[in-house]
Amino acid sequence: MGRLVIVVGFVVVVAVVLRWRRPAWYWMSFGITFAGLRTLVRYRSVMDACGLTVPPARWRLTLARAANHAMPGPRSPRILRLRPTRTGLVLRIKLRVGQDAFAVSASTDRLRHSFGMYGVSSREVRSGVVEIAMTGYDVLKRVQMPVKAERSAVRVPVAMREDGGVHYRDYRRVPHALTLGATESGKSVYQRNLITELAPHHVALVGIDCKQGVEQAPMARRFTALADDPDTAHDLLAALVGHMQDVYQLIRAHQRISADIPDAEIAADIWDLPDDIRPVPVVVIVDEVAELALYASRDEEKRRDRIITSLVRLAQLGRAAGVYLEICGQRFGSELGKGITMLRAQLTGRTAHRVNDETSANMAFGDIAPDAVLAAIQIATETPGVAVAADMAGGWSRIRAPHTTLRQAVNACNRHAHRTPDVPALAQFRPVVPHLATVPGPAVEKTPAAA
Repeated sequence: MGRLVIVVGFVVVVAVVLRWRRPAWYWMSFGITFAGLRTLVRYRSVMDACGLTVPPARWRLTLARAANHAMPGPRSPRILRLRPTRTGLVLRIKLRVGQDAFAVSASTDRLRHSFGMYGVSSREVRSGVVEIAMTGYDVLKRVQMPVKAERSAVRVPVAMREDGGVHYRDYRRVPHALTLGATESGKSVYQRNLITELAPHHVALVGIDCKQGVEQAPMARRFTALADDPDTAHDLLAALVGHMQDVYQLIRAHQRISADIPDAEIAADIWDLPDDIRPVPVVVIVDEVAELALYASRDEEKRRDRIITSLVRLAQLGRAAGVYLEICGQRFGSELGKGITMLRAQLTGRTAHRVNDETSANMAFGDIAPDAVLAAIQIATETPGVAVAADMAGGWSRIRAPHTTLRQAVNACNRHAHRTPDVPALAQFRPVVPHLATVPGPAVEKTPAAA
């Protein structure tokens, strides 16, 4: 008996320590079992308390009266599946007649409290079927990306969502994006993580960092082109527009619309071209867009207008040519001058880190997801890296990128420097970097040979 008490006490201590120091480990070892049992045991009473039940069918009442049995109670949605995940539980339910998915969505906060989970969200899978995603702990407090996340040249994982899912940057679905954030909000870490994920793939990285390259120059070995001042950025963007036009000529030459190939798919973008002639996709990362839009003289104003015009043309026409924009900045409003709102309208993906005022949040989400504005201005200063991501569909979620230091990003870029593709139109903007120095090995004292 004494040995059993010692074992039980040891297990309790381990569970408490894991829940305090390693919530992910606690969830995988103890939390899944407790939460699953708690959800199944409380399910009917929770559904009834949250108003997610319907009265029994008339034929059930009629049979109960005829058989002189007790009257049946209200009916809850039927459980189709309860699936554990590495961060929580996914409960799929079948709604009863007369119920709708909005009622479940409106009750997520009460479901979170009743089931004892950290967070609850819901989505309608198909008509009458709702999936309730529950997280067992704060997945954004210490971000741990899954090892087996899907990766490709134009679809990379960049952050963790608060519901435990992975937030992907999918350039074929969302070709252009805007990232806002105040100083020390985590915007640079998000950008480093994106570059780190893109580095191993066959994609050309083009950087525009008008802060003399302090953010992007250390990673220059993986960049096909880099501009560190507005004048160079002007010429680089003009060259990108020329590259885009050349790609369109290539697509026109290989559209395969002749009658000799009746089953061929007519090419309309680079992804319809054969692999051997397909141009490399280009991701343009602008570190601080305000530096391209501000001016102090008439000559700088003319340069600024040409820069914004080139960005608008790339945003409007670049998708089919495989040119994708990542625009970053602290603010992105009409005060930056003409053409800015036109550019913003083309940036489908929106991500906002902590902002200093509601106006900045409105610049990102006011025209696509007004509900996300309140979530963006509530991000605390003590949680750098937390952001709100939305798209033109109106959906949004809180995300957080894993902390990536500049050294980690530089190491990844150096490790994959051999993958940097050559784009002839951008050859003159290829950064010139010194060769990596060979680190000498530790000195080893040689022992004299035996006589």
